[in-house]
Amino acid sequence: MSRVQLALRVADLEASVDFYTRLFGTGPAKRREGYANFAVVEPPLKLVLIQGEPGEDTRLDHLGVEVATGAEVTEATARLRDAGLATAEEADTSCCYALQDKVWVTGPGKEPWEVYVVKADADTLTKAAPAAEDRCCPAPGTGGTA
Repeated sequence: MSRVQLALRVADLEASVDFYTRLFGTGPAKRREGYANFAVVEPPLKLVLIQGEPGEDTRLDHLGVEVATGAEVTEATARLRDAGLATAEEADTSCCYALQDKVWVTGPGKEPWEVYVVKADADTLTKAAPAAEDRCCPAPGTGGTA
């Protein structure tokens, strides 16, 4: 099982949850203060909504590929390195209310991508409180806190 993840920073979390519930025909799989995620079966998608600043337009927070096992993260890390991409690995990190192992790469437009496995639930959104302009789970070296 793997699926693409799209994480959006939204100004109105409740309106966004309502919209995406209607769009995909399913409610959030996880809700926390300032956070919701949807595990959409068809099309296979992990949609993450993170509370942004009031009045801001919705914007991309980060992208990802959720995989089923840590071995798949390790395989992705090797494949990305072999393809000549700079990688940054994180093990046992708390991000998006989940304990994860992951590897980060950055696309040509500076878009952060993670390949990750969820190992357990966590009580916090990030390891440390990010500044408003930081992403929930920023790639290491991009100025964020994760």
